[in-house]
Amino acid sequence: MDLVFTEEEQAFRQEVQQFLRDNVSPQMRRKMIEGRPVSKEEMVTWWRILNKKGWNVSSWPREYGGTGWSTVQHYIFREELQMYPAPTPLAFGVGMVGPVIYTFGNEAQKKHYLPRIANVDDWWCQGFSEPGAGSDLASLTTKAERRDDKWIINGQKTWTTLAQHADMIFCLCRTDPHAKKQMGISFIVFCLDSKGVTVRPIQTIDGGHEVNEVFLDDVEVPFDNLIGEENKGWEYAKFLLGNERSGIARVGVSKERIRRIKQMASDVKNRGRPMIEDPTFREKLAFAEIELKALELTELRIVADQGKHGNGKPNPASSMLKIKGSQSQQTATEHLMEMIGPFAAPYNEHPESSYEAMDWTAQIAPSYFNNRKVSIYGGSDEIQRNIIAKAVLGL
Repeated sequence: MDLVFTEEEQAFRQEVQQFLRDNVSPQMRRKMIEGRPVSKEEMVTWWRILNKKGWNVSSWPREYGGTGWSTVQHYIFREELQMYPAPTPLAFGVGMVGPVIYTFGNEAQKKHYLPRIANVDDWWCQGFSEPGAGSDLASLTTKAERRDDKWIINGQKTWTTLAQHADMIFCLCRTDPHAKKQMGISFIVFCLDSKGVTVRPIQTIDGGHEVNEVFLDDVEVPFDNLIGEENKGWEYAKFLLGNERSGIARVGVSKERIRRIKQMASDVKNRGRPMIEDPTFREKLAFAEIELKALELTELRIVADQGKHGNGKPNPASSMLKIKGSQSQQTATEHLMEMIGPFAAPYNEHPESSYEAMDWTAQIAPSYFNNRKVSIYGGSDEIQRNIIAKAVLGL
């Protein structure tokens, strides 16, 4: 079933598609299709092309560089980026700290940080999770103590995504140890090259380096780097996490993977026949597509609801998208693994195979393993179910 968009929306989709064809380098696109790492330089170059077009901070208010697009246009733009595929704007800057700054920051902070976020002059990372504070984030223990005109920060953050690339970090710190745990937290930003900051890599199960530990030992931060009011950081964190979960279903990513599965299943043979002709495999693939279509329709209903009410607040029903989106992404990588079978092993381990161009299979197993995380980050499935129970069902 084809989804119905207006002529204006279809014309916008075509504009986005043409822009991607004209501006995304073939090398970067190939890396993304095959699940290979894209370099920092490639991503920054691409985001600056988007920024020059006026699309890198498309979701921001017009006065800060946003486009004024409708919610459906934002949906189309995100979906086309994911399906092409091309890197979506850096979430930590554009989707997280940027909205916090233009909503709660002072004028000096807006003037300084927002243009730099839009042009990726600063690469941002997120300092929320700690070894003892993951889903129970309010239990964080990183402390920021005020001394004269500075904050002195001590503590540890973990699972800090792409901190190895980052220039800046936005950090939740406990500034009132005597207050109720949600009430004594502040939102502070600072440079990662500050004295006392140590970034250590964490190697993930797929063999990659995507996340890090960040150690903070007597880090001196100007007092003016506090965003908003002291001890109001929990309020800002909830606002940020609501924005983070918007679009987290990543329907376009799953669509691209399903497309790739179909393409590869026509070439990969099992017992002398293409995998796409295997009835059991076709049934699994059809079920995955039906589930993905249902997810897409649900997301569009939520998008339409946001557009109708126009209050700019994340819909708590987006938690359903997070759960089902995670399942769709994981299912797609499972089908890739099943289809490619032993060829999912690193290609240099079977150099004598008659199957040509083994290089294109090399990232399937790492992608499968890496996608086990998607039901955890951005709020685990269990947390999302609690949100649905309370905020959607009123239980």
